[in-house]
Amino acid sequence: MARDEFNDFCASLKSTTNVVQWGNSSVWKVGGKIFAICSIWGEGREDKISFKCADMSFQILCELPGVIPAPYLARGKWVQVTSGETLSDDDIRSYIEEAHTIIAGKLTKAKRAELGLLV
Repeated sequence: MARDEFNDFCASLKSTTNVVQWGNSSVWKVGGKIFAICSIWGEGREDKISFKCADMSFQILCELPGVIPAPYLARGKWVQVTSGETLSDDDIRSYIEEAHTIIAGKLTKAKRAELGLLV
């Protein structure tokens, strides 16, 4: 998934914001909390996508070739997709959507209500 496709998809999720920081990384947040990043962290100079995931997803994804524990964020159960050959763009979109849901779920009820995220 190219950076512009990543940005377009993240922008389509409810109540998201984007900042470019940490050496031109595209950082996506919900309620001020990060759920996905497109950056050049790690080996190589090409963009890599990182996202928060559930404990089980973290374990499974880290066993796949082309997916590693995300630099600086792995202890929080984040992965980094280093190769476009392992996960399809649809898979990546699904995991990013799950990341958005996980992070939004950690916001206070008041913050979720303010952002229109309560069901």
